[in-house]
Amino acid sequence: MNPSWTATKVVAIVVAVITAAYMLPWAIAAVRDVPHWAVFWVNLLLGWTIVGWIIALVMALRRQRVILVP
Repeated sequence: MNPSWTATKVVAIVVAVITAAYMLPWAIAAVRDVPHWAVFWVNLLLGWTIVGWIIALVMALRRQRVILVP
């Protein structure tokens, strides 16, 4: 087995896990039915800063307004 092939697989898995963690606020927002496109853009453009990622996470976890229809 070629050692570089194994290293390539490890790097691919690490990159996939980091990407999933980076986009986690957007995924949470989409599942929770929060306006997720705003979270997506904040996460994509500012998520590389820790503060931007935390802001996107807070946006994804905020409470939804409940509208009662009589």
